[in-house]
Amino acid sequence: MRTHYCGHLNASHIGQEVEIVGWAHRRRDHGGVIFIDLRDREGLVQVVYDPDLPEVFATAEQVRNEFVLRVRGLVRARPEGTVNPELPSGEIEILGRGLEVLNRAEPPPFQLDEHERVSEEVRLRYRYIDLRRPEMLNKIRLRSAVTRSLRHFLDGHGFLDIETPMLTKATPEGARDYLVPSRTHPGHFYALPQSPQLFKQLLMMSGMDRYYQVVRCFRDEDLRADRQPEFTQLDIETSFMNEEELMEMMEAMIRELVRDVLGEALPDPFPRMSYEEAMRRFGSDRPDLRCPLELVDVGDLMSGVEFKVFSGPARDPNGRVAALRLPNGCELSRKEIDDYTKFVGIYGARGLAYIKVNELAGGREGLQSPILKFLPDEVVDAIMRRTGARDGDLVFFGADKASVVNEALGALRVRLGEDRGLMAPGWHPLWVVDFPMFEWDEKSGRWNSLHHPFTSPKEEQLERLESDPASCLSRAYDMVLNGTELGGGSVRIHRVEVQQRVFKLLGIGEEEAQEKFGFLLDALKYGCPPHAGLAFGLDRLVMLLTGAASIREVMAFPKTQTAACPLTNAPSEANPAQLRELSIRVRRPQTEE
Repeated sequence: MRTHYCGHLNASHIGQEVEIVGWAHRRRDHGGVIFIDLRDREGLVQVVYDPDLPEVFATAEQVRNEFVLRVRGLVRARPEGTVNPELPSGEIEILGRGLEVLNRAEPPPFQLDEHERVSEEVRLRYRYIDLRRPEMLNKIRLRSAVTRSLRHFLDGHGFLDIETPMLTKATPEGARDYLVPSRTHPGHFYALPQSPQLFKQLLMMSGMDRYYQVVRCFRDEDLRADRQPEFTQLDIETSFMNEEELMEMMEAMIRELVRDVLGEALPDPFPRMSYEEAMRRFGSDRPDLRCPLELVDVGDLMSGVEFKVFSGPARDPNGRVAALRLPNGCELSRKEIDDYTKFVGIYGARGLAYIKVNELAGGREGLQSPILKFLPDEVVDAIMRRTGARDGDLVFFGADKASVVNEALGALRVRLGEDRGLMAPGWHPLWVVDFPMFEWDEKSGRWNSLHHPFTSPKEEQLERLESDPASCLSRAYDMVLNGTELGGGSVRIHRVEVQQRVFKLLGIGEEEAQEKFGFLLDALKYGCPPHAGLAFGLDRLVMLLTGAASIREVMAFPKTQTAACPLTNAPSEANPAQLRELSIRVRRPQTEE
């Protein structure tokens, strides 16, 4: 039906007769000559129809946007002065000699070049039209190139592509499961996998040695710009490799990927930073190293002041008082400072104190702030020295629980970096290592795994696993790129007695452990090799490489932020007959009168 793609035609085809197919991107009638820009997956080409062929010309007059066409014609050079350097086919046009309307189209709900005026809800409802836009097509094309490059690397390094079950058993992964009722086992449910974690560990116990899978995963959780209820990850597991060897290999894979799809180079090797350092300096375990701003602890300076807003968190073992210096921040208006105060409020901060450094040599008189009256001169001087403040700078402060300060000031430093043009260009990767093994949950009064309960503690810390769990570090590692976590993983527990100790510490008793993980505990008894792995969020990786603002922009058919699909109207009610077959009765929540 065609000899060439539209976007592949160029000056080398001049004089050839070609057949092309695609959609009418735009039709223009210029006083007896009709121009049709024909579009397919590979690009655009201009087709010209004149009245010399009356029947063909009459058909061309009927064409409207998004008609599906088959064109036959002669490739010729565009007239002088009409070349379009923006198009690969911009030096040529096709003199139309034949035209067949393969399908007509109603006026689309939005024009492809006016998508910015259309709500995301409408774009997702008519996603098949939205995907025709070159910008969307290029993102999907790059996504395909990404998976191709990743597969090529892993295939070349001895990995086996192995599928794991979609219908499985609920496991504690940190989010709610999507449940699937079983017809053949009334009252019982499968769970859609949040990850193939246990199956890939079992594959290592099966002697598969190196496994990977581009796999769909499901999590019933609150959504954000980089979250979806169903998402894709590149899942990887290896036997007989420690964290150093695996990190080196994965680093090489990502370098090769960026070189393949973007033609750009990443550092070799990636820098490494401990979790403790990342939180202390940047307030985040996925710091964006493009931003030069850093958090500075000033709690020791504030512990003795009478101002309880500062002294309270400074004396609290779980509190933190930190400062963030913004060069030339005195340029900020009061409204801008108020806006940043509202911004940190999103992260739980109850306020945003600041000091403007108008003239450092002027001492207290050269500073401007509502909090100065609460701080002794020696404290103010020490803060200025520690933060490295200069004339014209502004110093922000956060004082609260350490988690609140880290999250609020960590987000603020990136926001300031973007707003003030401080972000360095290029790609800035990082490995974050030495994560705590556990975190204490005050609400439940128990320890939780920071990653998951199958992560191995550092060997030298096994002896204090029960006596001092707060100090135990795990053999976990996260890869971060420009402030986005690309993927994370760990060395796994491969000895049954260690796994049982970790379960016990997490409050998982023997009976519960056997019920939920009996198959894993049994497998550990039969010659389990040391193994390690990680998973990359494929949607997030493509979002980063394309510069998209949301992972919805790099997924063919995403859900909205309410986990709904406007295209298919999913989720929907089930047929009553189906529910009876599944032994399910729907009880609707009572509405308040």
